[in-house]
Amino acid sequence: MKRLFYLTTILLLLLPAGISAGNRKKTPKPNLRILYWNIQNGMWDGQTDNYARFTDWVKQQKPDICVWCEASTIFLTGTAQEMPREDRYLPGHWDELARRYGHKYTYIGGWRDNYPQVITSKYPIEGMAQIVGEAPDSVVSHGAGWARIRVKGETLNLVTVHPWPHSFRMGVSEAEKQANIAAHGGDHYRRTEIEYVCRHTILSQPGAEKELWLMMGDFNSRSRVDNWVYQLPEESTAFLTQDFMREQTPYKDVIHERAPQNFYSTTGGKSRIDYVYVTPPVLEKVVRAEVITDDYTRPVRNPQKISNFWHPSDHRPIVVDLKL
Repeated sequence: MKRLFYLTTILLLLLPAGISAGNRKKTPKPNLRILYWNIQNGMWDGQTDNYARFTDWVKQQKPDICVWCEASTIFLTGTAQEMPREDRYLPGHWDELARRYGHKYTYIGGWRDNYPQVITSKYPIEGMAQIVGEAPDSVVSHGAGWARIRVKGETLNLVTVHPWPHSFRMGVSEAEKQANIAAHGGDHYRRTEIEYVCRHTILSQPGAEKELWLMMGDFNSRSRVDNWVYQLPEESTAFLTQDFMREQTPYKDVIHERAPQNFYSTTGGKSRIDYVYVTPPVLEKVVRAEVITDDYTRPVRNPQKISNFWHPSDHRPIVVDLKL
């Protein structure tokens, strides 16, 4: 028995670091956390308490980089009445708000209307492109952005997007609207927007598929990989935008890749329309990717049915942990 004990001990000592006796790798400890969230109208819900619950929750998540969609104050607290632009706290004070959860650096992408995307970070941010498109055919409705962040000797490229949300295409007259809805104009327009953004970011860089790229946002579109839930016709135009991402770019849908048998809504309803896409070298470094639903982030419809507002947002956040 003693001899068997000694042999077992020697074998355990000889096993490579990180490998257990069952030949299972230990989960690497992450050293970079990225948090994405569409915070609906500049976190309208947070205006009631000076964003205290919002910043407290973000601090608890301990993100290194945040990407916020709909990052502008629009409405007066508790109403659907537009606030005068000179009184709007965001996006002009994101540097101040970000410091409350420990981020020193901020970057705003291309900004065409009330719905910018903002990146905040513990690390310096290099702005690469503010993307708004070109009239009349390639207008990026809410704008998009491309930034670079150096972390632990690695260069991350972050692309933020938020395409057109409606069932008709942008710029259609009232008289043409119903016919355009019947022709699925909104789906085709979103597809055009996303192609434009990709061709001015990752598809413009030779060899980008071997680099660290992430593209995230509220894509306002559904993915064919989730059709076992939606049960839409295979030829549905609802898939056009995500088909382009899956078939014409090197990006991988990180939530689907990590849990292909599961479905996680990113809204207050039952739709997954927010995505974090990553290139294969990033996917190799992912140790966690999750849609977060907790006591704070679970969307609750505004009880007074003020417009289409929810608390704290009509979307759920996504967290991605990397081991660089």
